[in-house]
Amino acid sequence: MDSLLTDSPASFDFSINDNQRMIGQMARDFAEKHIRPYMMEWDEAQHFPIELFKKLGELGMMGVFVPVEYGGSGFGYFEYVTVISEIAKVCGSIGLSVAAHNSLCTGHILAFGSEEQKHRWLPKLATCEWLGAWGLTEANTGSDAMGMNTTAVLDGDDYIVNGSKNWITHGKSGNVAVVMVRTGEKNDSRGISTLVIEKGTPGFTHGKKENKLGMRASETTELIFDNCRVPKENLLGNEGEGFKQAMKVLDGGRISIAALSLGIAKGAFQAAVAYSKQRKQFGQPISNFQGIAFKLADMAIEIEAAELLIMQAADFKNKHLPVTKQSAMAKYYASEVAVRTANEAVQIFGGYGYTKDFPVEKYYRDAKLCTIGEGTSEIQKIVISREVLR
Repeated sequence: MDSLLTDSPASFDFSINDNQRMIGQMARDFAEKHIRPYMMEWDEAQHFPIELFKKLGELGMMGVFVPVEYGGSGFGYFEYVTVISEIAKVCGSIGLSVAAHNSLCTGHILAFGSEEQKHRWLPKLATCEWLGAWGLTEANTGSDAMGMNTTAVLDGDDYIVNGSKNWITHGKSGNVAVVMVRTGEKNDSRGISTLVIEKGTPGFTHGKKENKLGMRASETTELIFDNCRVPKENLLGNEGEGFKQAMKVLDGGRISIAALSLGIAKGAFQAAVAYSKQRKQFGQPISNFQGIAFKLADMAIEIEAAELLIMQAADFKNKHLPVTKQSAMAKYYASEVAVRTANEAVQIFGGYGYTKDFPVEKYYRDAKLCTIGEGTSEIQKIVISREVLR
């Protein structure tokens, strides 16, 4: 039987495997011990707890799908979704940083680097000896990536890079950044290339740290390049392949954001269920009232549906099938579900949900980024509609 929405056989098996159980329990235990006690303190101070990621690296969660030969865990996308969602249940900020490191910077090098490049960078990234960043977006080129202004001009054995990137996770603390640069004509998809630029390279600095609504413990800054000289051996793939590479990386990255959204939604939902059983009005728990119970039912249905879309996309990715439509569907739906779930959770908590003494206001603030990062909801609908009409 073929799926109505895919050309591939609908032969999915989403039963939880032993690796998922093991890594899921490890992520839950880690989050409860090392994240939950400090998450509001980090959020308030916009503190980026870099040592926490070193610990996650020691446990293999910063190189989830990096093969063992490069120092990684060698797992697939089911395990990866499990890691991100379990961490995001407790703190979206930490989940976001784990996702950006794994799927964007590390994932890009894994997918398109030469053997020499993989052996050079992946062992450090997989263990989080080095933290990774990924740079595509600029101040005036968000969804319109082909209009980027950051240029790289070949000069002998080096590229001279000038320009800036915005909204870069780990832009200050990252040890290495995978950066898309213009090596050809503007608005030409074949005019974009990818360079790996290490921290400490002369002319490579970071700009201001963004003061954000949510995800405040995940560092977001500018990257600035002023006559930055980058060896040409740091080019990933060939010149002119950067845009195509970035779009493929984003296919996987959208599964990351979907998993992040799922974790936030589950965290908000679990908090709302627990509170609805404890909070009494008119002599009984508010969960007894249909108005509350129906909210919880709708939240549960949407979370289950989002998880199935995510697992379908992960399954396609594991099988090396085209995943553009599946990842866009998962990312779009799961991110919107996260926003709706967090909103309803605040409503169930009532006035207490509007205070920082309870967790749902943080889920509410964190969730919104999921509908924007790695392609807005509107961009996802463009991608999905193109695939459907292809």
